[in-house]
Amino acid sequence: MSEGQSVRTRIDRAAVQAARGVLARGPRDFLRLTPLLRLPASALGLSGFEVWLKLEHLQVGGSFKARGMLHRLLANRISAAGVIVASGGNAGIATAAAARALGVRCEVFVPTVSPKAKQDKLRELGAEVVVTGSVYAEAFEACLARQQETGALMTHAYDQPEVVTGAGTLAAEIEAQAGVPDSLLISVGGGGLIGGIGAWFGQQAKVVALEPTLAPTLFRAREAGQPVDVAVSGLAADSLGARRIGEIAWEVTQREVKHALLLEDQAIARAQQWLWKEMRLAVEPAAALGLAALQTGAYRPREGERVCLVLCGANFDPSVLA
Repeated sequence: MSEGQSVRTRIDRAAVQAARGVLARGPRDFLRLTPLLRLPASALGLSGFEVWLKLEHLQVGGSFKARGMLHRLLANRISAAGVIVASGGNAGIATAAAARALGVRCEVFVPTVSPKAKQDKLRELGAEVVVTGSVYAEAFEACLARQQETGALMTHAYDQPEVVTGAGTLAAEIEAQAGVPDSLLISVGGGGLIGGIGAWFGQQAKVVALEPTLAPTLFRAREAGQPVDVAVSGLAADSLGARRIGEIAWEVTQREVKHALLLEDQAIARAQQWLWKEMRLAVEPAAALGLAALQTGAYRPREGERVCLVLCGANFDPSVLA
């Protein structure tokens, strides 16, 4: 078994709509309706277009992952062994939060690259934390071996239908709040978020994949014509450090996402600092790729374009923003 799961069903707008129905029957008030700010580009020190900031870093657990993990748990039977997940941090936090809301046991495997802030949060949520392996792929293999021993329900950080369609409810929420943007700039690790967003919007909006140059899983897959293993490192490796793009994300992005860009760590760090200093938005590096793409000119909106940036997570050590 690889890092990912097989694509068993078509992940599209109808599948995301079905996920919305399942989540609506979940614990009351667990998921938050996160704010969406509509701003002139001048608010970000730019000009000529409109920016939508979806503040998903304010979601339960500090990231969009809460949507997919809760959907996975609600859609499956959970035994006394509870749930288990391998994660750079955010998926684990989301799984732990959902497990606590449902009153089930949770075990999380994280690599050594996972920040202490994320590990501490996992423990606060009542999860058993196992730190193993230098990268996500190694933590995943250890997690899989443990799951086979216990029979716990495994949640995958990005490559299960319930996880991807759950993430896609974020796109549905954006549309309900503000309509369909012209473009969305989406950070990519294993691809759960872009898979869900691409599935919901299809060709209604331009979805642009953004990756760090030091973690180019989708970019290299496109070059090779298929998912391939990629060495990953750098500033955002704890969130965007999947070794290989997920099978579901690969299928959806092949169908719906035509544009993919790489960004240097230095540009990502500058954007992260800018969001804090100028807007008091404390987000992790993975959430800053969209602004970095605009600030560097890697993505150049046309005049009047409505560009949506998803601030996808906030689980990091805030001391870096000093």
